[in-house]
Amino acid sequence: MPTIDVYAAEGTFADKQTLAQNLAQAVMRWEQVPEIPLFSDNTAAFIHDLPAEAIANAAGAGNYVRVQVLTPVTSSTATSNSESSELTEMVAAAAGDPSYTKRTWVLITESPEGGWGIAGHANTNADIAAAARAALDAD
Repeated sequence: MPTIDVYAAEGTFADKQTLAQNLAQAVMRWEQVPEIPLFSDNTAAFIHDLPAEAIANAAGAGNYVRVQVLTPVTSSTATSNSESSELTEMVAAAAGDPSYTKRTWVLITESPEGGWGIAGHANTNADIAAAARAALDAD
């Protein structure tokens, strides 16, 4: 159940809700998880608007976007260029500016085992897998 955080200057995205949903759905697809509430309700993206002056590279340019994907440890399959490229393309399309493909940073991070909390409970990968099996068996 990954979370995705997108950081960009205010006004970069006109439709943040659609971008957030598209990013969450893409990461679920990479993770190859079943489309059950356990995953669809707990995989989310957050679009963070920052003041333009809050972003700068070493040369002073601030027209960058950072996408941070956090997944439970060892679950991430989103490590190839194609996955990073897909998120980058989504960001550029949502910004309405193809040049964002050159200014979007995608970072993929794994949380430590047992460090993935849902509903006040820190879950291990085994906990998540057991919950998914139970949800699938209930259908």
